[in-house]
Amino acid sequence: MSEPTRYQTGPVELPLRLDPEPTPVDGCPYCTEPARVRSWARAGGDMTTVSDCNVFLRRRPEGHR
Repeated sequence: MSEPTRYQTGPVELPLRLDPEPTPVDGCPYCTEPARVRSWARAGGDMTTVSDCNVFLRRRPEGHR
């Protein structure tokens, strides 16, 4: 069993992701809706929902072939 850290550690530096936003596949209803919600959220300044829609589009379980 390891001993707990008894001193402060430095901050964790995470890489900055500058990937382009995922684009929906034409004709796919599962891609169209998150893209539409993302547009509405961006217009309203809700960047949390924009990020959530991007994650959904990137990690869509069915994928496209």
